[in-house]
Amino acid sequence: MANYNTERRWTTPNKRAKSYADERKAKVHQHGQKEGKELTDYEAGLRSGYLQCQSDHAGLFRYKQAMDAGLSKSEAKKFSREKGTKLKKGGKK
Repeated sequence: MANYNTERRWTTPNKRAKSYADERKAKVHQHGQKEGKELTDYEAGLRSGYLQCQSDHAGLFRYKQAMDAGLSKSEAKKFSREKGTKLKKGGKK
């Protein structure tokens, strides 16, 4: 039985996404048993899919946040696509 997998290993989605992005840029595994080995096309695709999923979740969260703050649909859509912006109290940026 493998000794390396005796404990559940998890991380927050944004840290995993950062790690996956770094691995895709370097085109090499940076963690675990395969550390230092080249990423296959399949593994790179899995990481790309995860990064896309995180972006989708963040965008939907920001859209709902803007709608709850009283912005129009078009303003909420625009806000959900911006990076690094925050809503101010009262619903305006």
